[in-house]
Amino acid sequence: MEERKLTEKESLEVITSMIARTKERYIGDGRIMLMWGYLVTLVAIAVWVMLVASRGQNSWNYLWFAIPVIGGIATPIMARREQRKKGVKTFSDKITSRLWTIAGLSEFLAMIVCVCIQFSTGISCWSAMLAYTLIAMPVTEIAQGLFIDEKSLTAGGIIGLAVGIVTVCCIAAPIPLGVDWFMPMFIIAFAAMMIIPGHILNRKATKE
Repeated sequence: MEERKLTEKESLEVITSMIARTKERYIGDGRIMLMWGYLVTLVAIAVWVMLVASRGQNSWNYLWFAIPVIGGIATPIMARREQRKKGVKTFSDKITSRLWTIAGLSEFLAMIVCVCIQFSTGISCWSAMLAYTLIAMPVTEIAQGLFIDEKSLTAGGIIGLAVGIVTVCCIAAPIPLGVDWFMPMFIIAFAAMMIIPGHILNRKATKE
C-alpha cells in the first residue's frame, strides 16, 4: 500500500506543533538557566571584589574554575529531573539541547587551550576566554530565542553579544580590560542573558 505524503500545509503544521511543544517544555527549564546565571554572576562578583581588595593579585582568577565544576555537576542532575517530568524528547528538543551542548563543549575546549598556553609559555590569554564566552553564549541564546520565539532570550543574547563585540574590539586595539569597568559589564551581560530570561521563563511556567 502506498504511503500518503504530507502536503506542504501539513508539514508546516507538524513543524509548528513541534516548535510549540518545545517552547512549552523549555518554559520551566528557566531553573537551569538561573543556576548558570547566578553561578557566573556570583563568581564574577567574587573575582571582582578580591582583585580590587588584593590590588590585582591574579591568583584570584582561579575562582573562575568553580563555574565549570559546579555547573557541570548541577546541570545533568537538574536536566534528568526535568526529563522525568516531561517525558520523551522531540526532535526540536534535541536540536535545542545540542546547541547548548556544542556551546558548552567549545567553552571547555577554549579553557583547556588557555590553560595549556599559560603553563607552556607563561603567557596569559584568559582575556580571549572572556571574549569567546561573550560571543558563543549569546549567539547560542539568540538562536534558541529565535527557534522557540522567546523574546527575552533573543534580547538577552543581543545584549550579551554587544558586550562580547566590545570585548573583542578592546583586545584587538589593544585596550586593557580593566577590572573597574569590564567586570561590571560582564556581570550585566550575564544578568541580561541568563537571570532575567530565567525568571521570565519561570513566571510563564507558573501561568501555564
